[in-house]
Amino acid sequence: MSNAIQVADVLEYALAFTGPADVTMTSFSISEEFLRRLFFIRKKGNIRSLRIVLDYKATNKTLLLWPFIAQTVEHCFLADNHSKILLIRSDSAMVAVVTSQNLTRGNRYECASIVTDPACCANIAAQLEEVIKSQSVPFHDIYRQRVATN
Repeated sequence: MSNAIQVADVLEYALAFTGPADVTMTSFSISEEFLRRLFFIRKKGNIRSLRIVLDYKATNKTLLLWPFIAQTVEHCFLADNHSKILLIRSDSAMVAVVTSQNLTRGNRYECASIVTDPACCANIAAQLEEVIKSQSVPFHDIYRQRVATN
């Protein structure tokens, strides 16, 4: 538990272990401060692709941040989601991080567990894919199509 370490710090730590990776993140919401950190992590080349799953209830905040999200994330999904997971897959490793912190920057005590067991990571990955495929709205694609038609 710490009020000094942020979820972006944990992401950078995991990426140092895996090398450049494909990342999927889930959270109730996301903040501009976190997106800024994410932008610079991506700029270093440590993230090959990035997907996020956010909660429907945070849609207004997601819309306000959309210009920044669209420049940083390939795919954004909305679901009934309160989980906070980082799933990091490289060619040589997979890491799952289950945390209490949203994709935000705060000074509250938060906790995270880093999982490297292949079977456990595969289980988390399968559950996350099921949410994306059958329980979420592909917000990124819908927004892009709506803008294109206007």
